Amino acid sequence: MNKEERYQKLQEIIKVYLPEDISETDITSESHLINELNINSANLVDIVLDVEDAFGIAIENDDMDQMETVKNALLIIDKKLSDK
Repeated sequence: MNKEERYQKLQEIIKVYLPEDISETDITSESHLINELNINSANLVDIVLDVEDAFGIAIENDDMDQMETVKNALLIIDKKLSDK
């Protein structure tokens, strides 16, 4: 799976949890999950769980704290996949 495919998969996961006033077209690599995409902390946990399932990785609490933007989430996913 290349970077673009991972990005697409992450977008698919995130868009499920977007509030009604945010469009999936608003998701960019620079989007802040909480401040810009209005994802609440409960949904952020759901996103992490979905990412773990989708990519077959485990995300620790420290990693979750760093998942502020879509780009950061991708960096964490890439690191976890390379560590496998």
